[in-house]
Amino acid sequence: MLTWGALGLLAYGTTSWVVAQPWFALRNIEVKTPVAHVTEAQIRLVAERQVRGTFFTVDLESVRNSLEKLPWVREARVERRWPDTLAVSLTEHVPLARWNDNALVNEAGEVFVAAANTRLPRLSGPEDSSAEVVAAYRRHHAALAPLGMAIDELRLSPRRAWRLKLGNGMTLALGREQTDARLTRFVALYPRLFGTQATAQADAAPPAPITPVTVDLRYPDGFAVRMPDGVSPFKPNET
Repeated sequence: MLTWGALGLLAYGTTSWVVAQPWFALRNIEVKTPVAHVTEAQIRLVAERQVRGTFFTVDLESVRNSLEKLPWVREARVERRWPDTLAVSLTEHVPLARWNDNALVNEAGEVFVAAANTRLPRLSGPEDSSAEVVAAYRRHHAALAPLGMAIDELRLSPRRAWRLKLGNGMTLALGREQTDARLTRFVALYPRLFGTQATAQADAAPPAPITPVTVDLRYPDGFAVRMPDGVSPFKPNET
């Protein structure tokens, strides 16, 4: 007479045999989300290479891990769909900027490696500083908006000093302390010092604004300016 333990082993063995039969083979891979940087063909190829076993025995974690190794894929979700399908959902990275010399970074500060053809600002900093640099970029981008200036490069040096290069070619040295306050002061004073209103006369067309080469904001009560060769900075209210 069979004991309960023996009956349990028999039931387990029978179930294991049934779920491993080709009747439950996986025949379809369905991509549920639209993708921009990878193709559905790539997704299916990677998933198919990892599929071992049947609908019941396939290792979903292995398939998911393989999909997340694809460039641009931030997160993958893999589910069974009766009777013979694996359903795949992907979340792709949205690049915010280039990171150092060989990678990209998204708005969450996550670094990933992929090829991007679009023009992006360049961020750089020490290892593990990407989230901090991204946060600074977003603050400085908002601070410069009233001037209509865009950030081309933002760099955090190994000594923790910040430097900005703007789309008009100007470089701003922010230093290591009070960087937000220094940039706010620069934004407030820039139109008076370098805007067209600084030299325009009532009966004359305003001259084109002159862009400094470098502005050093590390001084407590002002900043140092280097202008293009042969050009002197305008003085406020100069006539």
